[in-house]
Amino acid sequence: MYQLKKLEVTFYEELAKLPDPFTFSDGSRVKTAADWKRRREELIKTAVEAQYGTLPPEPEFLEVEPLYTPGPGKLENYRIITGTRACPVSFVMQVQRPKKKEPCPAVINGDLCWYGPQDRAIWSMFTEAGIIAAGFNRTEIVPDIRGAKRTSALQRAYPDKTFGGIAAWAWGYWRCTDALIKLGLCDEHIVYTGLSRGGKTALVAGAVDERAWITNPEAPCAGGSLYRSRMRAITEDGAERRSEEYDDIVKTFPDWFAPDAADYIGRVPELSYDIHELKALVAPRIFFNSEAKSDLWAGPLQAYQSNVAAREVYKFLGCPENILWYWRDGYHDQNAEDFGMLLNLIQNRLKGEELSEKFGYIPFDEPPSIFDWRAPVRED
Repeated sequence: MYQLKKLEVTFYEELAKLPDPFTFSDGSRVKTAADWKRRREELIKTAVEAQYGTLPPEPEFLEVEPLYTPGPGKLENYRIITGTRACPVSFVMQVQRPKKKEPCPAVINGDLCWYGPQDRAIWSMFTEAGIIAAGFNRTEIVPDIRGAKRTSALQRAYPDKTFGGIAAWAWGYWRCTDALIKLGLCDEHIVYTGLSRGGKTALVAGAVDERAWITNPEAPCAGGSLYRSRMRAITEDGAERRSEEYDDIVKTFPDWFAPDAADYIGRVPELSYDIHELKALVAPRIFFNSEAKSDLWAGPLQAYQSNVAAREVYKFLGCPENILWYWRDGYHDQNAEDFGMLLNLIQNRLKGEELSEKFGYIPFDEPPSIFDWRAPVRED
């Protein structure tokens, strides 16, 4: 039986109850699946764009230029050229595909600016299972530098939009999907994954883009765990550490957020949204949150609380089995074990492979409920 030593929580505080994702802006409540589709469009405005700025739109065009294509099992490079004709955006997508001709499932990772996602053993783990591994360096789209001027091609292409870095990078996931489809490489099983700020990005990408079959943010910290609660606990090395909070992230990385995000520093209970609503936007598609027990900056309790709250939407839509999570020992990373769990989930849904017992386990006592609403009884 899978079991970890329990996390010793030393402090927990609820700042406010979570907003009800089933309540429309006019005060009426979702009653049917059709209602939820309409509410989903509202939430993209009130939970995604309110947090990360107005999204960059669908491009005027998209071209894919092969740069190096040695064939299946090898690392291939393609240049994606997209955006507007007046101000095109260009970035490189790397692809490693399995040795079969028909379209395949694909895992897309935007974190090629970091070492971990460049591990070719991990890429090969997927391709040997018949799955495309694809990635891009999200900082080619907009830089990840505090205070950088809004002079990237994407920002110049859409000057009327207020998107910050997270939404811009999410746009990169969407364009990689466009490119894989245009190349005839992928089927309908598209997976978005990323770590930390890349995890936040993968969450936004999967929340908005209904082509994402599985959305897998790894340790997205604040922006993937709740803003309305906070905690401290003892890590595996014996140190007491706290979780990241809204004020921390908006002060440190204002360029990731909507222009008015700083207005809510010190006013978190007044936010119109919280992270459970982004996760709920993935429903009824598959959401998988992977975390590490001693990664306290990622807010283990808040991550779990947001998953439980989002699960109410999955229950409403009749698919609670499509929201999953797991914790491992360790710290802030997306390692081979994490990718192995993602592969296990993919193979479970495609081929019926037995799910690991690690799914659903939490290495801490059940935290207090932070919401006082439940999924309504459907009337359709």
